[in-house]
Amino acid sequence: MPSNAIIRYTSSSSLAIHTYDVFLSFRGEDTRNNFTGFLFQALHAKGIDAFKDDEDLKKGESIAPELLQAIQGSRVFIVVFSKNYASSTWCLRELAEICNCVHTSPRRVIPVFYDVDPSVVRKQSECYEKAFEEHEKRLREDGVKMEETQRWREALTEVANLSGWDIRNKPQYVLIDEIVQDIINILGPKISRLPKDELVVGWMA
Repeated sequence: MPSNAIIRYTSSSSLAIHTYDVFLSFRGEDTRNNFTGFLFQALHAKGIDAFKDDEDLKKGESIAPELLQAIQGSRVFIVVFSKNYASSTWCLRELAEICNCVHTSPRRVIPVFYDVDPSVVRKQSECYEKAFEEHEKRLREDGVKMEETQRWREALTEVANLSGWDIRNKPQYVLIDEIVQDIINILGPKISRLPKDELVVGWMA
C-alpha cells in the first residue's frame, strides 16, 4: 500500500471521515514494547489505521494539539489499563478527553486490563489509590484545585465499567486476534483506499 494511502472503514449507515480508526491509550513503560506494540502491529496488518502516541508529544502540562486532534478524530478507543497507568497524568488526561469525546459524539471505548484487576481500576484501589495519593499531594503543594483529579477518577470508573478484555484470562496472541476482529466488526467493511490529500480535499469541499 502506498505510504500516503489510508484505508477507511465505515458502517453502511455512515460515511463520516475520521483521522484514525482506532486510538490506543496506554502507559508506555508498561506495554509499549509488548502487548500494545503487538496489538498496534496486528491492527495495521488488517488495514486498520491506529494511532499510538509518540512520547515526544507528552511534554508540559497540557495535551499536545496533535494528540488532542488524534483523540477527537478517532472512531474507536482502546484503553490498555496497566499497573502504572494511573501514575501518569498524561494517561489520565487522555482518558478524560476520551470520555469527553464519547459524551459529545457517541463512540466505542474498549478497556483492556493488562496486569491489573478491573475492580482496582474501577474503585481506584491498591496501586491506583497510591497513584492518586501522589497526584493529590503534588497538586495541593502546587495550589491547584482537586477538580481535575475527580474527573480522572470518574473517567477511570466509567471506562472500567464497560465491557472489555482481561488479558490474564487468555494468551496474548489469542486476545489480540479477538480484539482485532472485534474492531473490524465495529468499523464495518472497507470502503475506500484513498490518498490522505484526496480525503482532505473531499472533506473541505
